[in-house]
Amino acid sequence: MAYRGDGFTWKSKDLAESAEKARLAWALAQEKIVSDAYDLILLDEFTYPLHFGWLDTTDVLTWLKAHKPPRLHLIITGRSAPVALLELADLVTEMCQVRHPYEKGVKAQPGIEF
Repeated sequence: MAYRGDGFTWKSKDLAESAEKARLAWALAQEKIVSDAYDLILLDEFTYPLHFGWLDTTDVLTWLKAHKPPRLHLIITGRSAPVALLELADLVTEMCQVRHPYEKGVKAQPGIEF
């Protein structure tokens, strides 16, 4: 089950609505995390709600420390990750763009970029 926001934040017509969708998605993620039904959960582009202050980083990290099952692999992607998240993570990877389809005129695709 996936939950989608309303697209790219810089194109949002209502940032308050975008923030609310992020909070709803986090609530759903919390349910999935504590269910202990998964070996791996991917929170794609989750750094943005933290970066924009839509979710409080300290609250999120405190919750994860208290509730994430030890066997669960939790992957969080996105740019501008808060330092506290980077410090908590077991693995941090920094990627750099070498080429992107956008440079050839290929627009963002559902399921790939959003």
